[in-house]
Amino acid sequence: MIVLYRKVAGMATMPSETRRGHGRPGNIEGLSGASLFAGAVMMLSGPLSILMGASGIASDNLFAASQYAYRFDLTAWGWIHIVVGLALTVAGLGVVMNKSWGRGAGAAAAGVSLITQFMFVPYYPLWAIPVMTLDLFIIFALTRFQHGTDGTR
Repeated sequence: MIVLYRKVAGMATMPSETRRGHGRPGNIEGLSGASLFAGAVMMLSGPLSILMGASGIASDNLFAASQYAYRFDLTAWGWIHIVVGLALTVAGLGVVMNKSWGRGAGAAAAGVSLITQFMFVPYYPLWAIPVMTLDLFIIFALTRFQHGTDGTR
């Protein structure tokens, strides 16, 4: 009878009491250092891209480029940077809040940012090349395989 009582009492414990955190979506405790780095960098890079886009829209003579295969109107580049910056900021918030969609959206937003920054190199290389490097770090941090502390993914 005592064995049965202990078995029932063991089953009555709450799962949150036995397994706290461990990488479940919505738990900040389970967020890895690499994911936190990626989310923070996206939340920094996103608003900076928005400001870059606003400056491109406000004055078309801010950036200049020679003949280039990916030549767009600077107003179009401004809107592209604003949209990519918004996507990076929202995805960065999702990663930092450990939402289930955050890692995938963050990797996708960083990939689009990487492509657009590559195309923006002739206009402002001192900005585009460091941001491309950050985008590569973000993609690496969000797409690497992670193990939980209890052996789960």
